Amino acid sequence: MKVLVTGAAGFIGYSLAVKLLARGDSVIGLDMVNDYYDVTLKEARLARLRELGGASGNGRFTFVRQDFSQYEPLVESLNGLEFDRIVHLGAQAGVRYSITNPHAYLHSNLAGHLNMLEIGRHRGVENMVYASSSSVYGGNTKLPFAVEDRVDQPISLYAATKKADELMSETYAHLYRLPLTGLRFFTVYGPWGRPDMMMWIFAKNIAAGQPIPVFNNGDMYRDFTYIDDIIAGVIASLDNPAPDDGEVKAGGSTKPHRLYNIGNHSSEHLMRVVEILEEQIGKKAIIDFQPMQPGDVRQSFADIDAIARDHGYAPTTSIDVGVPKFIEWYKEYHGI
Repeated sequence: MKVLVTGAAGFIGYSLAVKLLARGDSVIGLDMVNDYYDVTLKEARLARLRELGGASGNGRFTFVRQDFSQYEPLVESLNGLEFDRIVHLGAQAGVRYSITNPHAYLHSNLAGHLNMLEIGRHRGVENMVYASSSSVYGGNTKLPFAVEDRVDQPISLYAATKKADELMSETYAHLYRLPLTGLRFFTVYGPWGRPDMMMWIFAKNIAAGQPIPVFNNGDMYRDFTYIDDIIAGVIASLDNPAPDDGEVKAGGSTKPHRLYNIGNHSSEHLMRVVEILEEQIGKKAIIDFQPMQPGDVRQSFADIDAIARDHGYAPTTSIDVGVPKFIEWYKEYHGI
């Protein structure tokens, strides 16, 4: 299979490309490699992908450095490159960043998603999987969050753009019968993760003896999902396009468009994660309790019945296993 993966220099995109290359697929990685976080980490991921897909991988990894929010240059950059399926993971991430930098989300998450739908439509791809987010559930209080729940009251611009992506996808599935699957990711962590996310920030600060910011005075719960479990769900969705059979699918569409939660189906108290980090790093955390942040939610919890039913998805990594694996990688990456 030949797969175009956007956001290939990012955490999930890189991790997906590694798995696809390992099973013998060819990967075209597309990323603009912006400086939202440390570019050195992104380049290190790309270097490893080139190694995995280079001479020993029969040249199965091709990298395209391009901003997918610019349509004409995007089309030009992909000329001459063949791919059967798309996994669109590239986006401007971050709930809090969307409060202060809203236009970055307009370009990347809205224009960029539309552009990738257009690429998929005109190339006639067999399947397109795209990243949504658990943030679309906003302030919903019913737990666990299910794909059948209403998600029309977002509490951050980031969440609003992800809901808009789902709506645009439904339109393209209707108009052009393009098979689409949207994945609502729940708090992804693990090796090669993002420095702007809680797990990395806490590990860095605890190791350095610096305070860690804990919001809502510690009364926070998250469905922490290890990267390998996330990738298992992405690949299952990639390998099984939504059928155009008129039947109601996960998320409610009768078009070839499905929506899935990908989580661990376990809502963990934030302070338990802090305890595991302390154990693995060998230092006590200095905790700076802070109020709830704008756009944030107190608890996330994924109902994964739909993806379990359709694809046999069954996450296997608890935080007691996953967090130590992350710290092991973190220490190796930083030479600690």
